[in-house]
Amino acid sequence: MIGSLVSTAQLADLSGVRIVDASWFLPEHGRDARAEYRAGHIPGALFLDLSTAKPGAVAIDPHAAYVVYDDSPLKTAARGWWLLKSSGAKSVAILDGGLAKWRAEGRSLEAGEGSTFGATKVARVVDSLRDKDDVRATTDQIVDARSPARFAGEEPEPRPGVVPGHIPGARNVHYATMYEADGTWKHGDALAAAFTAAGVDLDRPITTTCGSGVTACSLVFGLHLLGRDAALYGGSWADWGSDPTTPKESGR
Repeated sequence: MIGSLVSTAQLADLSGVRIVDASWFLPEHGRDARAEYRAGHIPGALFLDLSTAKPGAVAIDPHAAYVVYDDSPLKTAARGWWLLKSSGAKSVAILDGGLAKWRAEGRSLEAGEGSTFGATKVARVVDSLRDKDDVRATTDQIVDARSPARFAGEEPEPRPGVVPGHIPGARNVHYATMYEADGTWKHGDALAAAFTAAGVDLDRPITTTCGSGVTACSLVFGLHLLGRDAALYGGSWADWGSDPTTPKESGR
């Protein structure tokens, strides 16, 4: 078993682990995750296509140890971590600082097609995944990982038919506040403060949300580092904000 976070130096010395590239981008980034993987990835890394991977249905080896990284401004390794865990992997870590730190240290990369994760035919039941009806009925704290401007409804939503705003009563903890300036994870009091400063009670149940269920995984992992479990609203604002029957709020 490995810990939840692995440093670049630790990964360079590890053997027998399966390394996973979980980079993913929005259209406005103008980047192609698979093409960037082909151009250069950590030697031996598998590519996990977050645009098609479904919760609970990634074909993993439950006895293997995985280390997930990304090279995305959205910090998508956390989504990869959540998908592998939800699919039954027992030992999954995130590479602290991701591919950017690995590359900055001059560590080796390899190019080529590599290998891509497959999918299982039948998804597992994911206990920590919530749908819209669950969120309507929940007494959990709702914590939204989107930027303050999107949370407040001050910016248009990038998806057609989705109105701006947030779920009534939600707290806003931008996913970027989970990280230090160099892209590594915050720890301890600094990490806890990102939540408590937004009025989140770390001793009460939490359901996380964002635009489409990706960046909210940074909150799930951050809470995991603090010893707390959290649920994920899979459809997130793309689901809630496109439904004319759901209540919505704006403002900070």
